[in-house]
Amino acid sequence: MSRPPELPSGRRDGLAFVVPQDWTPQQALAVFELLDDLREVICSRYLADIQRAMRDERQHPERRPLTGPPSF
Repeated sequence: MSRPPELPSGRRDGLAFVVPQDWTPQQALAVFELLDDLREVICSRYLADIQRAMRDERQHPERRPLTGPPSF
């Protein structure tokens, strides 16, 4: 069996999704804006934690990224 492709995050597992090829430009823009808003909301709360985790991963590349959902 072949390995799944590597995601931009460097992971090979996660949510499986396919972007339909028949979206209109308006549909693609709506999804893009939704993701942009989601990123903004997450960063407004977790930016310092995200930066710290990214810095730690760069300093210790042998450590795997978190695999479970965040705990709130």
